[in-house]
Amino acid sequence: MSLSNWVDEIQRVGRYTFTRKEATRELNLCTNALDKSLQRATCQGRILRLRREFYVIVPLEYTVAGTVPTEWFIDDLMRFIGKPYYVGCLSAAALHGAAHQRAQEMQVVVPEHVRSVETRAVRVRFLQFAGMSQALTESRRTHTGDIPISTPEWTAIDLIRFQKHYGSMDAAATVLTELAEALDVNKLAAAAGHERTSAYLQRLGWLLDFLGQERLTRSLHAVVVEQSPSYTPLNASLAKRTGRRDSRWRIVINEEPEADL
Repeated sequence: MSLSNWVDEIQRVGRYTFTRKEATRELNLCTNALDKSLQRATCQGRILRLRREFYVIVPLEYTVAGTVPTEWFIDDLMRFIGKPYYVGCLSAAALHGAAHQRAQEMQVVVPEHVRSVETRAVRVRFLQFAGMSQALTESRRTHTGDIPISTPEWTAIDLIRFQKHYGSMDAAATVLTELAEALDVNKLAAAAGHERTSAYLQRLGWLLDFLGQERLTRSLHAVVVEQSPSYTPLNASLAKRTGRRDSRWRIVINEEPEADL
């Protein structure tokens, strides 16, 4: 059987990925013949290599885009890499309805460093979080199966945790403005109980109050008070560490955010 026919068969059963090891086993081709077949299929746009030995199948209707939606293959990719994960930050926020600042990449949280994927058609950024085991996630159904994504409340915390990776506090405020509709006050407090870094909770609480979402912060504030935190800058990525002080959240307001909505 040719590589082309085998790829067609895989797609017919709803799969959109394969590995070189699998192709070698199923097609019984010599190394040189398989290399040529993979190169030809890649040049034709029928497959896309994301990692050495990991390929995505590209159906005819996705030829212009160059790939299928990332959520269709992210679970297969992470099994291939061998790391636990969840879809988080801006990508999770978009799945929860906050799509105004949708990233041009999928943002995936992992417990240790993983090299990002960057091709002409696909970008996957891996955000490292050593405490990932504490994260709160839920399953989201995709065309090819379920994937783990952070809950709305944990997504809100991650927006603060990974803020330096995607932009200013303006961007965080914009996403939180939309995400707030999906947040539950009790679930937010419960999520805060899983977060070990009080500074993230302080910044989140201040931003929610700033955005007029005081209904969400009463229980969150109680969690923060229990931790007796020190003052922390609103935007830790700025060199400036001075500014007006907010005693409620013990925040040094070193940036005045604006929501772009």
